[in-house]
Amino acid sequence: MLRTLIVLLPLSAITLAADSPRDPLVFADDFEKGATHWEPSDPRGWKIVETPKGKVYSQFNKASAYKPPHRSPFHMALVKEVQVSDFIFDARCRSTIKDYNHRDMCLFFGYQDPAHFYYVHLGKKTDEHANQIFIVNGKDRTRISTKTTPGTNWDDAWHQVRIERTVNAGSIKVYFDDMKNPVMTATDRTFTWGRVGIGSFDDTGDWDEIKVWGKKVKK
Repeated sequence: MLRTLIVLLPLSAITLAADSPRDPLVFADDFEKGATHWEPSDPRGWKIVETPKGKVYSQFNKASAYKPPHRSPFHMALVKEVQVSDFIFDARCRSTIKDYNHRDMCLFFGYQDPAHFYYVHLGKKTDEHANQIFIVNGKDRTRISTKTTPGTNWDDAWHQVRIERTVNAGSIKVYFDDMKNPVMTATDRTFTWGRVGIGSFDDTGDWDEIKVWGKKVKK
């Protein structure tokens, strides 16, 4: 009987079990009930949009009234209730800006305040200020990537993104569509906990299916 069950178990189920995060799911949002769990840096630039596949959180306005204290992204929406140390942060995203070399979307983590946090810049073409992992630590953003790619191949389709953070090791891994092989890595232990979020440096994009597994921190 046991042998029969093993043979009949779908391969997809085996893969899912192997890939499942070890930490509990601490936050999830598909925006079907709005965006009440989110704190945008400029609320006038974000809205819920109905699509054929359901509602998404759209950062639709390229202009922003938010002025960061140091050179860093202008568009940011943070999860209100959750601060984590170790985590896996998944999201679906779609760039909605006209194609150009710095076309980007961003993920935020380890957020302490407007002058202290990490972010991932997924940019169309890599340079010192694009398609890298950055830290903002009381001054303009500083690149901390130890690995990246020639660029993030943005088009008008939806893509899957992920950050994996292990605090004790200082490990930061970023994935784009391929959840097996990271497109960016870094090692840094400056911020050991913080909030997470989504956005863009100065472009536009849509977000959906946010999930965070991790170790919650109370501060």
